[in-house]
Amino acid sequence: MRNANLIVKAGMLATCLPFIGCNSANKSEKSQEERPNILFILSDDHTGQAWGIYGGILADYVKNENIRRLAAEGCVLDNCFCTNSISAPSRAAIMTGAYSHRNGVYTLEDGLEPAVDNIAKQMQAGGYQTALIGKWHLKRQPAGFDHFNVFHDQGEYVNPIFKTAENWVDDDKGKQGVEVKGFSTDIVTDQTMEWIRNRDKNKPFMMCCHFKATHEPWDFPERMKHLYDDVVFPEPESMMEFGPEESGRAFTGQQLENMGWRWETASKDPDAWWCRYPELPFSTKGMDKVAARKKIYQKMIKDYLRCGATIDDNIGRLLKMLDEEGLSKNTIVVYVSDQGYFLGEHGMFDKRMMYEEPLHMPFVIRYPKEIPAGTRNKDIILNVDFASTLADYAGVKAPDLSQGKSFRENLKGETSADWRKEMYYRYWTHHSIRPAHMGIRNERYKLMFLYGDRLNATGSEETPTTPAWEFHDLQVDPKEDKNMYNDPQYKDIIKEMKQELLKLREEVGDTDADTPRMKEIMDQYYWM
Repeated sequence: MRNANLIVKAGMLATCLPFIGCNSANKSEKSQEERPNILFILSDDHTGQAWGIYGGILADYVKNENIRRLAAEGCVLDNCFCTNSISAPSRAAIMTGAYSHRNGVYTLEDGLEPAVDNIAKQMQAGGYQTALIGKWHLKRQPAGFDHFNVFHDQGEYVNPIFKTAENWVDDDKGKQGVEVKGFSTDIVTDQTMEWIRNRDKNKPFMMCCHFKATHEPWDFPERMKHLYDDVVFPEPESMMEFGPEESGRAFTGQQLENMGWRWETASKDPDAWWCRYPELPFSTKGMDKVAARKKIYQKMIKDYLRCGATIDDNIGRLLKMLDEEGLSKNTIVVYVSDQGYFLGEHGMFDKRMMYEEPLHMPFVIRYPKEIPAGTRNKDIILNVDFASTLADYAGVKAPDLSQGKSFRENLKGETSADWRKEMYYRYWTHHSIRPAHMGIRNERYKLMFLYGDRLNATGSEETPTTPAWEFHDLQVDPKEDKNMYNDPQYKDIIKEMKQELLKLREEVGDTDADTPRMKEIMDQYYWM
């Protein structure tokens, strides 16, 4: 077909020559046709331990044939990390290609202002149709989308409320929208497929399909209710860690007992609790702490994996639709979670901390025209890189604030010699069980400075905690069971990493120049 087109164009050359724009127009049309479509599927808290393709104790249990299909047909990122492990900041980093201090979304309380440039705006300006369905969670009206229909705030699993541009009200100013009957993951998929089928077929598209799942309360539709009946799931080795004393950890974290308390509270009055949990009532009354923790874990994993199986089910529906529409070969499909999650490791649930489980963003990408099937990439890739990479594929500019780099060549196995060897992380929200902290991770080591002060961060506790350090040798202790900060054999490595952490802060522009309190903390505790 390509040769035939060339012959036709050659035959038309004489006709085109008198008109200076003719040949240029043909090239432009051809370029438009060849630019890939993008289906960007984003979930919430769907941690790599529950994907199967990353191994682990749950790998043989998870229902994930469609995630496995994507992995077999594309490339899996083994070292993809978020720069701030909480939903709104991570999503803002994905959209803008910028760290929290640059895009203005530091915590869950902050919104992404519509005036801030993002990848959707650049796609739109470059001739792409753009759409967003599902979880937005950035409070302000989405910008850069030809069409959007998003949840109010977090969204509900059952009969969620959707908001459009018509009569928009910011999430923190009121609840408004249209209730849609059904289960949210299914509804988001239905609307995504409808938009793709009815799009302008003369333009390439970028569709952002954003699920609420697998965010707490980990609900699931009726068809998943009996999945994992009578299954007893294996437990993480560190699940019976009941405090930081044994590990030398500098924080307690969100322990599983808090999850049990939430279920028991909601069991008494489900409508009075902040979210509607499935499979209640629940109680650990009369149990010792070990038995109680075991019971909490088993319920959490069953709910979580049923919720995750619903995602996989709907990814299968999306892939089938692309096949039926003849779009599979020229559509980049990305499936990624906004961060990872603790599933009982160290006796915890939730995310936020710079430990491997929440830090990792499980990520798979398929593009048959360019990305070798069944490959894995071990480069350090960050959520701030996503916008630049999609822009690279689409032939458009990266967002104005972007600090990331395209990893398009990396996916082809052609990583440049100067690709990053370390990454910078900062979690801004401060609570005593999860102190505000920053850190650096390279291929082997991780160093965290838990500065423990709210500074100016929204949604934080006023009372500071004593600053502390954590250091982990991921080669010796890949599960981060022991804080090795005071181990003398690492003294020189730690000193060097502290220096590198300061350099990274300078490079990304996160210097706290306008925060005198941070300078006081650094002067007193950084070199201790």
